[in-house]
Amino acid sequence: MNSNYIVPIFVLFIILYGFKKKVNIYDSFLVGAKDGLLTTFRIAPAVIAMVFATNIFLNSHFLEFVFSYFTPILKALNIPISVIPMALVRPISGTASLAIMSNIFELYGPDSFVGRLASNLQGCTDTTIYVLALYFGSVKITKTKHALSAGLFADAVGIIAAFVITFLFFG
Repeated sequence: MNSNYIVPIFVLFIILYGFKKKVNIYDSFLVGAKDGLLTTFRIAPAVIAMVFATNIFLNSHFLEFVFSYFTPILKALNIPISVIPMALVRPISGTASLAIMSNIFELYGPDSFVGRLASNLQGCTDTTIYVLALYFGSVKITKTKHALSAGLFADAVGIIAAFVITFLFFG
């Protein structure tokens, strides 16, 4: 079966199910579309603020300044310096970390040790701050201290796990 048919078949299934349950499909669709637009407008300020803050952080070159002090320690531990920005940016922005990973792939190749480490970092961590800003902002939750702590702790464990797994299997 061609994958191009999956979405139309799924839509047809929903329509037939709605007929079976005697639901006014068109009115339900309009209510859902309206709710979707309202949700988009509710989360837009949080998304815009997060994108703005991420761009300021990345364009400030603060990471390069900080890494200049840790280069000898990272070299002594045999940790590739090029993945550290990705590890630090990943909890903030998935797009920025993907751009860093793409750059790593271009410089070293995806099958290199650094490429595999970048891939593991991408898979072992999440965009915690982005998720909190987006989802908590959309439902107007302002007390995020515990969720932020738990999320950043999980990211730290994920970063450590990515390094350990990559060193064990590919180092």
